Amino acid sequence: MDFWVKQPGDKPLFEELMWSRPENRAQAGKLLIIGGNLHGFAAPATAHQVAQKAGIGTSRVILPDALKKIAGSILESVEFAPSTPSGSFSVKALDQFLTDTQWSDGVLLAGDLGRNSETAMLLEKYVAKSGHMLLTVTKDAVDYFKDTPKLLLDRPYTTVVLSFAQLQKLASSYGFVQAFTFEMGLVQLVQALHDLSENTAAAVIVKHLENIFVAYKGQVSSTKLAPDTDIWRVETAAKAATWYLQSPSKVFEALTTAIVDL
Repeated sequence: MDFWVKQPGDKPLFEELMWSRPENRAQAGKLLIIGGNLHGFAAPATAHQVAQKAGIGTSRVILPDALKKIAGSILESVEFAPSTPSGSFSVKALDQFLTDTQWSDGVLLAGDLGRNSETAMLLEKYVAKSGHMLLTVTKDAVDYFKDTPKLLLDRPYTTVVLSFAQLQKLASSYGFVQAFTFEMGLVQLVQALHDLSENTAAAVIVKHLENIFVAYKGQVSSTKLAPDTDIWRVETAAKAATWYLQSPSKVFEALTTAIVDL
């Protein structure tokens, strides 16, 4: 299995990337973070903080305007887009999403979007219209594509950071013949990720069996983690988005390094 590399949990496997990153923040990329609903915006707020620590040049957050009174004085670099009566993003937010996307070098759908049919329509239209923009999707944003998995998995320049249960549903809905099961061993999982990534365009990052796996174009990396690592998707997605846009010619290496971003 020469397509599989193992990375220590405390040391980057591709150390050369650590030294080739932009030293000037003005050259370190612009990340647009989208997420939140009336009942919570922890995911986009956390993503903003983590991206800053990971070395992003500039990050901007878009929240539903239902949060304006709550979040307006808490978050820096925040904008507000039209929301539904229930406080999720409305389809009217599409123009603002696309305008801010033109400003950015990469976009992170960070989650906490709630469950709303109008938001589902918005996200499908946005992903379809965002072209070749670097896109990272995580948390409940992934769930919005469970019935349209090709919009994510067949989209170039895309990273999906998801739970193992979400991977099961997405791969099954996509029509991937190999089942991802909780009973499968490490070698079986690596082989399945290899096969999936050979037949899809997106990069996949998933946590299982006390490892975080990166799969992209047939290559797979595994990074051993502490057994009690529970909170990981938003933080990992923010780091992955940052590293990807700073090293777009070395996607697999960048995403693998993001897991142990020091």
